[in-house]
Amino acid sequence: MTRSMDLDALVAVDMHVHIESDGHGHTDMPDEFREAAQRHFGAAHTPLDVTAVAEHYRQRRMAAVVFTVDHESTTGHPPISNRDIAAQAAEHADVLIPFASLDPARGEEAVREARTLVEDHGVKGFKFHPNLQAFFPNDRVAYPLYEQIQELGVPALFHTGQSGIGAGMPGSGGIRLKYSNPLALDDVAVDFPDLKIIMAHPSFPWQDEALAVASRHTHVYIDLSGWSPKYFPPSLVQYANTLLRDKVLFGSDFPLLPPDRWIADFAKLDIKPEVRPRIMKDNAIELLQLTGARSDDLPATQPGASAASSSSSEALASDRAST
Repeated sequence: MTRSMDLDALVAVDMHVHIESDGHGHTDMPDEFREAAQRHFGAAHTPLDVTAVAEHYRQRRMAAVVFTVDHESTTGHPPISNRDIAAQAAEHADVLIPFASLDPARGEEAVREARTLVEDHGVKGFKFHPNLQAFFPNDRVAYPLYEQIQELGVPALFHTGQSGIGAGMPGSGGIRLKYSNPLALDDVAVDFPDLKIIMAHPSFPWQDEALAVASRHTHVYIDLSGWSPKYFPPSLVQYANTLLRDKVLFGSDFPLLPPDRWIADFAKLDIKPEVRPRIMKDNAIELLQLTGARSDDLPATQPGASAASSSSSEALASDRAST
């Protein structure tokens, strides 16, 4: 029986979690890319499917935004089905929040599918990876898709800054960083003023640009995934404590960077006590308009599993490089 999300019982909402396998042998990226990313992060593990991710977060009394990335137009690798992820996430609705990924290169097909995914399959947002999908976010080719997403009233999550995907491969596997400068999202925010935009990751080497874009636009947010908090630049910490206290979101980048490790380092960061719960959970609840029934049947496991129970990815994951 599907359980409802108990918002009071949750200790955190992780805004950035990848589904790496459909559970039937198909993975989210070509083997050489996945192996290179795992080497880069020091996070060797078997690709995780929806069920494995749900159990990981249920044990920690956390919710997770889950998604794949559609990059077939650039790599030739078919994506994991958005519809399948949404259907499986619905079976774990106490802990999982499904996002989808549509490559803007799919044109009108992507626009139609976006509406279907939200209205018929319960998708709560969309993930874009400009590096992998090889497009600038302010390219007009993507505008019809943004218009649809804005009309549907759900967020668009964009990778920004450095990417561990392709790192260590010859020519970085053809992945170009130029597409991920967050300044391009200033155009998107101007042209789609009601579109909720999440800039994923501390945006190295363009952190100041990201802070400027988030500060000036009402509906632009930053998730903190992909880097250990101990490497956050002082400017990011300052803005998180002040101007952006309601617009900064916890994200890990699991399975490549585990939430336990991120949270342990975040606990040592100089974040105001009244701001910390906003970053860990409250801002996400408001942004995603989460609702849930009260329930007493969540497991008692607390966040921060012991080393003995942690997965190999938790023991080995690198702590500063975003996907």
